[in-house]
Amino acid sequence: MTVNIVGAGLAGLSCAYTLAKKGVKCNLISLQPSERAQSVMAEGGINASLNTMGENDSVIEHFLDTMKGAVDLADPNAVLGLCRNAPSLIEMLDKLGVPFSKNSVGIIQRNFGGQKKKRTAFVKSSTGKIVMTALIDTVRKYENRQLITRYSHHKFERLIIENGECKGVIVRDTYNDELKSFCGAVVLCTGGMNGLFEGLTTGTVNNTSDVTATVFEQGVQLANLEFLQYHPTTVEMQQKRFLISEAARGEGARLFINKNGRRWYFMEEKYPELGNLMPRDVVSAEIIKVTAMPECENTVYLDMTPISKDIWENRLSDLKEQCNHYLSVNPQKTPLPVSPGIHYFMGGIYVNENHMASINGLYAAGECACQYHGANRLGGNSLLGALYGGKIAGESVSKIDTEFILNSKTEKFPDKKVSHEISKEISKILSESLKILRNENDLKTAEDKLKFLLNKDLNDAEKKRVNLALATVMCALSRKESRGAHRRVDYPNIDENFRKTTIVSLVNGKIEISYSEIPELRNKNEVKS
Repeated sequence: MTVNIVGAGLAGLSCAYTLAKKGVKCNLISLQPSERAQSVMAEGGINASLNTMGENDSVIEHFLDTMKGAVDLADPNAVLGLCRNAPSLIEMLDKLGVPFSKNSVGIIQRNFGGQKKKRTAFVKSSTGKIVMTALIDTVRKYENRQLITRYSHHKFERLIIENGECKGVIVRDTYNDELKSFCGAVVLCTGGMNGLFEGLTTGTVNNTSDVTATVFEQGVQLANLEFLQYHPTTVEMQQKRFLISEAARGEGARLFINKNGRRWYFMEEKYPELGNLMPRDVVSAEIIKVTAMPECENTVYLDMTPISKDIWENRLSDLKEQCNHYLSVNPQKTPLPVSPGIHYFMGGIYVNENHMASINGLYAAGECACQYHGANRLGGNSLLGALYGGKIAGESVSKIDTEFILNSKTEKFPDKKVSHEISKEISKILSESLKILRNENDLKTAEDKLKFLLNKDLNDAEKKRVNLALATVMCALSRKESRGAHRRVDYPNIDENFRKTTIVSLVNGKIEISYSEIPELRNKNEVKS
């Protein structure tokens, strides 16, 4: 059996590594080499309850913080597995050569948003880059043993589905346009849906959302598309948002706005327990609220001047260099104007606890999958979710003992792309409706505009992306409550009737919304809040 992994970021590498250790062969297929994956851009760190900081941290506390951040919308069994395995995953990375910051006790951990304990292990503020480097080197060893075969510069075209079962994938070599069919189970690790918001996210422009749009059109269910995470501290740049890592606030940076001519550290006043390190959905919403107050100026600043010289040199030197290089600002001396920007997609391909999608033979992991984060992701849980999710997907798919036999022939697909004009139009429609604070009128207007757009002369790729955008808006319209990153001014409270996963399907060309109950925690006695 050969498994086909599409995407060579952290989730894809983790899945390939897991399979190779079991002696299962896999194809590692990606448009870009691993060095250019979204995972390289992750800065702040990776969570695990190592308890090296003398704060009596535990797996259960990590679990409770994650579920609270998710506003109880995540699968508790999957989250408990994530938190329980986090320490051993950090140990694995340490053995693979990741140079985590350490002291005489062990790995140093910093504060991160939505967590009461220091549990974020880090390598300065370039954790993703260093973790990826270690896994790339490790995976190459298995490539040499021919357990992993790389297919870089290969573009996903579509799944091969026969009788409701995924039996393989069709990809195109972008160097010569040759189409290739790979037989076997498929694991999608293709990242977030940045292409829906062209130029408005912190993520790589290479994560276009088109893989998710294609499999949605092929009948794969998606979930929780309404939950978009706005990171509170970003700076607008050409083509994307520049991220100021949460690591800065974890090391003492403070948010303020000028109110009646004086600095107002609003997060510290409103939320004295966690202050600037409240969950990202809370901080982003507060920024929108305070900038709308008549007694306040319309700009929020991130003041990093309280951070000590030692911290800058030993933990945040790369962040300082980025600010100097890209923003021409010395953050040790000058507060930076910041505003929320789209950073992470909690929703995506609907998977179960084993990372199996709604079609047999198909799995998904990483940001393209809807798992672990519920209504809002905690900082430091993205690298963890990708690493653990890839591992679980690999373990699950390795248990398949069916040989896949293809009956269909490879079709020819014209290389149709989403035009810049259509992409920008979709982005404009979504940015006007899927704001931090949303309302029925804006969402209905967006729905009407996208339906009108569907009636234009679009190519197949454009229709798929418009349908994905429309599904996202319809998910937000359907959820008539405020929960985590989804905040409706017309439904400002949490409604426990909506403590369910939003499921969206494309059936006979029509988008359908339904809901699935959140699974009950199997080991209730283990978890006591």
